[in-house]
Amino acid sequence: MQLHNTATGRKETFEPQDPQRVTMYVCGPTVYNYAHIGNYRPPVVFDVLARVLRRRYPGVSYARNITDIDDKINAAAVKEGVEIGVITSRYAAAFHEDLAALGVAPTDHEPKVTEHIPQIIAMIERLIASGNAYAAEGHVLFQVATYADYGQLSKRDTREMLAGARVEVAPYKKDPGDFVLWKPSTPDLPGWDSPWGRGRPGWHIECSAMAEALLGDTIDIHGGGHDLVFPHHENERAQSTCAHGGKIFARYWLHNGFVTMNSEKMSKSLGNVLLVHEMLKHAPGEAIRMGLLTGHYRQPLDWNDETIPDARRKLDRLYGALRDAGEVAPSDAKAPEAFVAALEDDLNTPAALAELFELARNLNKAETAEDKSRLAAQLRDAGDLLGLLHQPPQAWFALPSAHGDGAPEAAEIEGLIAQRAAAKKAKNFEEADRIRDDLKARGVLIEDSAQGTRWRYVDAE
Repeated sequence: MQLHNTATGRKETFEPQDPQRVTMYVCGPTVYNYAHIGNYRPPVVFDVLARVLRRRYPGVSYARNITDIDDKINAAAVKEGVEIGVITSRYAAAFHEDLAALGVAPTDHEPKVTEHIPQIIAMIERLIASGNAYAAEGHVLFQVATYADYGQLSKRDTREMLAGARVEVAPYKKDPGDFVLWKPSTPDLPGWDSPWGRGRPGWHIECSAMAEALLGDTIDIHGGGHDLVFPHHENERAQSTCAHGGKIFARYWLHNGFVTMNSEKMSKSLGNVLLVHEMLKHAPGEAIRMGLLTGHYRQPLDWNDETIPDARRKLDRLYGALRDAGEVAPSDAKAPEAFVAALEDDLNTPAALAELFELARNLNKAETAEDKSRLAAQLRDAGDLLGLLHQPPQAWFALPSAHGDGAPEAAEIEGLIAQRAAAKKAKNFEEADRIRDDLKARGVLIEDSAQGTRWRYVDAE
């Protein structure tokens, strides 16, 4: 299995430190609002990686955190006049609903920052004792100069890092690049007692402490979006290595590319931020997932008006092959080697999808019951590795299309199909054609087959 390691800049053979327990930590959301489509690329990408790892290794321990203390959360709570727990509970629940709709399996661990304050304080104390951190005016800061390898992950020198980041220049810092591990809280802000006064943790130390508590000093894989390489992951790497006496923190660093909207960066000022919570009102979660998997995870992914319709058509082809195969005998056939090899080549989902469609084509051409049974099982198993094809075909085709707000409900469609059948029986073909054309104009395509009349939602004409 090959994975591209950001730390070395090349693909490497993945060799876990303990094949019986592969450990993976992925940075999760800060729950102060609904998440946009770009926020869901890491959960979907690393969900696929976890599925692939679980096929190969007997034990996988996967943690994805929830940041539930942050200045943005504090601001949202103040704006609504509520405790931060009201904000974080609401948007954590929305995050979980969205993940379920996108077919993202639950992780083994989902640590929250507020539940790991003692571990965070203990790690900060160790960094002070080792000479890598210092207390100043109620703050505790990591002293970057004490870690010789700082900048190696992001491939930046100190001057570039300071120029490319929002570095707070404060009189209590020994160096402008030193970053906060602990900061004081005013009486109106959430805070916890500590040796340095009442305060709250800095962003970077949170993930280091939670990863250590759940997965150990050295983890196999650390993942997240490309935007986290610097400063977040660079700082995590520095403080964790120092807190663990020089031990490697993460052996493989994986980062997914950005999601753009019509070739532009998503931003509130441009008004092009797509919230998945809203998207799910108009598009099936499985189509959104398919859209996120169509590009290689390390490359930028452009989301545009055709993404969902195209994903829907792709899933129509796959589900259509399963539907047309009819009732087949159960089979324990697994995904083909070429499909698995594509995923084990640094999660090459475009190549894996090509293999998936080849399976569907072969299933469409299969003539014997034995071949249909084997190929349908392989298609389902391959789909499972991508988190796709989990529902019966008839359920998929009964879902409204991406542009199907005005489409009729299933009960109305079935009634009209019955009327059309009656018209055909009475040789009133003009009426039968009228019903067919009317449904098509409303976003429903009728198909007559040897198995009877089928229907599915399409884009309305």
